Amino acid sequence: MVPTLIKDLLTQKAESQKVTVCGWVRTVRDSKNLVFIQVNDGSCFANIQLTFDRNAPSNNANVNNIEAELKKLNTGASVRAEGILVESPASGQAVEVTLENLTCLGTCNPEEYPLQKNKMSMEYLRDNAHLRARTNTFGAVYRVRNQMAFAVHSFFQERGFQYINAPEITCSDCEGAGEMFQVTTLSMEKIAELGVKAGIGGMKIEDAHKIVDYSKDFFGKKASLTVSGQLEAETLATALSRVYTFGPTFRAENSNTPRHLAEFWMIEPEMAFYNLEDDMDIQEDFVKYLLNWALTKCREDLEFFDKRIQPGLIESLEKVANAKFVRISYTDAIAELEKHADKFEFKPYWGCDIATEHERYLTEQIYKCPVMVYNYPKEIKSFYMKQNEDGKTVKAVDVLVPGIGELIGGSEREEDYDKLCAEIERRGMDKKIYDWYLDLRKFGTVPHSGFGLGFERLIRYVTGMENIRDVIPYPRAPKLADF
Repeated sequence: MVPTLIKDLLTQKAESQKVTVCGWVRTVRDSKNLVFIQVNDGSCFANIQLTFDRNAPSNNANVNNIEAELKKLNTGASVRAEGILVESPASGQAVEVTLENLTCLGTCNPEEYPLQKNKMSMEYLRDNAHLRARTNTFGAVYRVRNQMAFAVHSFFQERGFQYINAPEITCSDCEGAGEMFQVTTLSMEKIAELGVKAGIGGMKIEDAHKIVDYSKDFFGKKASLTVSGQLEAETLATALSRVYTFGPTFRAENSNTPRHLAEFWMIEPEMAFYNLEDDMDIQEDFVKYLLNWALTKCREDLEFFDKRIQPGLIESLEKVANAKFVRISYTDAIAELEKHADKFEFKPYWGCDIATEHERYLTEQIYKCPVMVYNYPKEIKSFYMKQNEDGKTVKAVDVLVPGIGELIGGSEREEDYDKLCAEIERRGMDKKIYDWYLDLRKFGTVPHSGFGLGFERLIRYVTGMENIRDVIPYPRAPKLADF
């Protein structure tokens, strides 16, 4: 018999039907004639209680078998149980299962099991990431992550977007930052040997191509893991009108902080015929949709995070979900921040990139609600963003929320061929690499916009988890690629 998930059992009426439960033992309590076993299968936060009464006449036939299996049980052991779903006399649970048969599927040595009853640090659990999903905290994190992924697809599918898959290997750099992981089949050892023979120590950087011949590499040119699927998404948006990507991206930024990952998932919609105002409207709708989804579908898990991880979490999420987002220009935002310059470690000025401390001050102290900052200086934004008539700013927007700061970054894209070419050349970028991207501006160009939301940043915000490494199953960061 296929087991019934515990989340489904707990919502059923106790009508004395026979059920099968499978899961992992959380606790075993033996009280003379009564045995209570708490089992969890990860389908929900709550456990189901299995009870065994040694004096119950109906158990006489299997008492020896059950007793033998009970001796194998410890925290972490896996079990298959058959019994009758009945009303529970205990508080805090509506139903429980009276055991008729019990099988220990996998024992768990308590002396060796890394997950102990005493409180374990997040760092310790990170070192045991292959088992941490069995804890209350991480079981809840991964259930929320699952629901948020479903919410992302639901939001866009309800609005006529097409889900597309951008390549993970690329020969172009979307952000222009150069912090990319290289993909190659060339032997680093052989290249090093050639460098020694050629006296690489005295060789100029611009002569490196004499040693590294990318024409002999797998793709015939220098390739990297993508930092964004945006450019490819734009190509499909100019044919399908509204598209979105949702997949892994990579950044070789040597930042060992609670806010950075080397491998992370990005949600990147692109919309043809959308201007910046349209882009801002859908971003606000998107954030509210996701938060309302979490508050509705993940309530039990959010209550745990509210109690154990970040007190007041649910109230703060509800406030944002029901708020009207303030929209201000970058120039006005800087002017407001300059009035409180003494509050900041990094002093704000026009032309600076707004720091996290500035973002949080805007949302938590000045406006006390989510803030959308738009029209940033072009020098601190990417090449593809549409320039304003002032020649100094671009039609970019960041969505800032209390607690973490920036949640979304987006812009209206430059649709004019000549202007985009000029910006690529001004930044010293290789125009040939972007010929295909520029073609979109030559053949039926249209106004279009898009944005990006880091999925792990969203999960960190919704759960209140402090470190972004704790909202992805296996984090990748500098010197960290375990499991």
